[in-house]
Amino acid sequence: MFAMQITSKLPGQHLSLLFLSAFALYLAHHSTALPHKTHFTMAEQGEQKGPSVSKILAVVALLPVGGTLLLLSGLTFVGSLIGLAVATPLFIIFSPVLVPAFIGIGLAVTGILSSGAFGMTALSSLSWFLNYIRRVTAWLPEYLQNLSDKLGQKTKEMGLEMQSQAHEDWAKPSKRILFGL
Repeated sequence: MFAMQITSKLPGQHLSLLFLSAFALYLAHHSTALPHKTHFTMAEQGEQKGPSVSKILAVVALLPVGGTLLLLSGLTFVGSLIGLAVATPLFIIFSPVLVPAFIGIGLAVTGILSSGAFGMTALSSLSWFLNYIRRVTAWLPEYLQNLSDKLGQKTKEMGLEMQSQAHEDWAKPSKRILFGL
């Protein structure tokens, strides 16, 4: 172990040097705690390779791209902060006009969107109703024809039954006496 004397006139440097010395002590401790080999066989030397060429080329190719994108994101952030710093006083000055304007615009947009939603609901309901009427009118004539055929058949059956009932009843003498015939 070793001791470092930190001499600094600035208070901020005191902490940074303290963190650097703590990191140096950490590295010194962990590097001595690991067993080191000084002699390697030929097979072990073949196994100890560095990063592959493709990985090195990928890092070399992507480092400028990443740096450029990082620079652009930083410039965008700084531009946003400058824009906010310039626009904030304007927002404060014009807030008596802007706030009601934004509320009015918000209400107008809400009204337009809700009227569109109500219109779409009305159109879909009307479309469903018209399709229902088409389905009903498609089978309605056939249904009415079947119903009139059944009604006509029932009427004929009832007429024949009444006629046969009347002939049977007329043939009985007790019925003719009641009518005076």
